Amino acid sequence: MSDIYATLQEIVGKDYVSNQAEERYFYGRDPGLMPPHEPDYVVMPRTTEEVQEIIRLANKEKVAVVPKGAGLSLTGLVIPQIGGIVMDMKRMEGIEVNEAGRYVIVEGGVTHAALKSHLQKNYPHLRHSIPDSPPIATIVANAVIHGQGRLTQQRGFNSDMVSGLEVVLPTGEVCRIGSCAVSSYWFSKGPPMPDLSGLFLGWFGTTGVITRLGMKLYPCKKMRDVMLYITDRAELIPDIIRKLSHTEMMEDIVVSCAPLPLRFKGVFNMLVYITGDSEEELEFKRKMAWDALREYFESRDGGFMGVSPYMKPSLLAMPSKDTTRFADVSKGGGFEYSGPIAPIEKYPQYVKKLEELASKYNLFYSSAARVIDGGHSMMFSFSYTFNRADPDTMNRAKTALDEAAEFALDEGGVIWKPNLNEQRMVMERMDPNTLKLLGKIKQLLDPNGIMNPGNWEAK
Repeated sequence: MSDIYATLQEIVGKDYVSNQAEERYFYGRDPGLMPPHEPDYVVMPRTTEEVQEIIRLANKEKVAVVPKGAGLSLTGLVIPQIGGIVMDMKRMEGIEVNEAGRYVIVEGGVTHAALKSHLQKNYPHLRHSIPDSPPIATIVANAVIHGQGRLTQQRGFNSDMVSGLEVVLPTGEVCRIGSCAVSSYWFSKGPPMPDLSGLFLGWFGTTGVITRLGMKLYPCKKMRDVMLYITDRAELIPDIIRKLSHTEMMEDIVVSCAPLPLRFKGVFNMLVYITGDSEEELEFKRKMAWDALREYFESRDGGFMGVSPYMKPSLLAMPSKDTTRFADVSKGGGFEYSGPIAPIEKYPQYVKKLEELASKYNLFYSSAARVIDGGHSMMFSFSYTFNRADPDTMNRAKTALDEAAEFALDEGGVIWKPNLNEQRMVMERMDPNTLKLLGKIKQLLDPNGIMNPGNWEAK
């Protein structure tokens, strides 16, 4: 083991590798409910070549490797299940914008905050899809888990906006995926060639280490506004979403519910975001939204609520701070959610189950459902808080989330960024030949089984 430590020092320098208890403790857990497990080493590469050398060393010594962004998934995806090396990508910070092509190439450690700041300073007319996770979330990790952002309703998952990949394969070779494989431009992750990006996106680092990623950029409109629509009838939400998404005018649509504050208990709040280059454009889009939902105004089943100047800044913030505020509702600094991607028509059933589980296990709940890709599906979050100093509340939250995941799958959803237990639930329901194909791909790419062991592993 001392030989491995010495070799890692030779690769990245002594200041960027550790086997000390403090680092091993920190890198052995995340903010969610998954049990911790410490790595043997933490290493911070700076270049793709250093990543290659680390992977080659791990293959030689048969040591596990877990690539890590900010570790904010809440579902234990970068907890090293059998120890080994955690590869923290934060030193890989390069950003290269192709203004004419509207894409950016980022290295593996670039955060959403860093890219947002870079664009605002140098390319204020361009933007990217910013998730509601804390600003330190990394772009690569967010794409790997099929993350969502402020353009999800219009463009799909953030992984749908990927325009190319540079990957260090589990055997140490560097591979470029997409147009960048044959061109100096990173404008497409696949078409018109076979799309191989699916071998790496969604695999949680089990098929390679993404060292550079191309991400599409979009016009940054001069103005942005938010409308708040209120209804107390969950069964109407699917139709309301269909009517709003039919206009093709909305940047983002998010439906939330929670028992507090009391004035919102039993009420569903729909945040509808619009953008434009003039007040006239915004007003046109507001009118489109109002006209789309007029029948519900007339039947008194819902309506738009005025948003005060004091509320707007927090509602328009990117990323939203509501998620981190919710994490401390129980005064214990913990929350987790099971987030199925599901047909929008399932919203009423999911809300009912959310409340049933909260009552059954005496938990505080919340949910935020985001519309995906023009209304083709939604992400629904079963969210529960817990006190990290109280094992009982943590166990109750975990049990509730397990039941929520089972229910979501039974209702036709597919779990987003599933933890190990949820991955097993998914694989148990998966078409047997599809499951075999997953295994064959993983075996082909990672013959020594060193990449993030435990994830997407069929029994």
